[in-house]
Amino acid sequence: MKVIVTGSNGFVAGSIIAQAPDGWDIYGIARTEQISEKNNIRYYQLDLQDSEKLEAILGEIKPDAVIHTAAMANIDFCEVNKEIAEQINVGITSTLAGFCASIGAKLVFCSTDTVFDGSKGNYSENDYPRAVNFYAETKIKAEQIVLLASNKNVVARLSLVMGLSVKGKGNSFLADMLEKLQNGQEMKFPENEIRTPVDVISLGSALIELAGNDFSGIIHLAGNTRINRYEMAKEIARELDFSEAFILPVNSNAMQGRAPRPDNASLDNTLAKTILKTPMKSLSEGLASTLNFKTEI
Repeated sequence: MKVIVTGSNGFVAGSIIAQAPDGWDIYGIARTEQISEKNNIRYYQLDLQDSEKLEAILGEIKPDAVIHTAAMANIDFCEVNKEIAEQINVGITSTLAGFCASIGAKLVFCSTDTVFDGSKGNYSENDYPRAVNFYAETKIKAEQIVLLASNKNVVARLSLVMGLSVKGKGNSFLADMLEKLQNGQEMKFPENEIRTPVDVISLGSALIELAGNDFSGIIHLAGNTRINRYEMAKEIARELDFSEAFILPVNSNAMQGRAPRPDNASLDNTLAKTILKTPMKSLSEGLASTLNFKTEI
């Protein structure tokens, strides 16, 4: 297998690359400077918006699959920078989908639980997405492009990703939380946002499976614990033997200057538990998994 991972310096991509089978050739693409190459892993530094260079690299590698993790994921930034968000989240995905279709490669696209409006929760793959912010709008458009481009492709909707980065800090709320708990700093977590957090190690393993198996279509990658983010933070603090006193509740949709968030974006992970060898874990199990994970990367 030859597999390209976009956003290869990112939080989720780091887990994918660290767990990829030894027999696979992995090609990481990211905008920022890469870590040193090792064994079966090769890196390219590239702005994915440079479609000409991107297609040249894809043509050189001729991958069997592409796992597309790169995105503009800052919800508030996307809300006020819609053109940039559209170019990155929709435009780049369209370029990748077109190229993969032309060579028969599988595209595994990382989407989000926030494509749903949060009005009911426990969303299955059959539920119709409805955006409450522009970031979600771009992800819904990208999903449609991916699914229409090829019947091989996968849209993997990721729930809130929890864990520690295997390559530096990454975009990890847990890393920030640990630092603040150690320093005795107060933190605010939304009590109104119900999610099904998935640990980054299980997530990386699941995405590798999806790149290498015959599944196509939409799948929800989520943990087994349905919980609001405030209670989640308190449970993590307890598990790590810190005081809950530093964890404060907030309503994210009552805060000024922020894009709307879905209240209950929890996902039903029944399909993932049915077709994948990678087990979906509870919050406690997932926390242990990420804290105990060892890698040479």
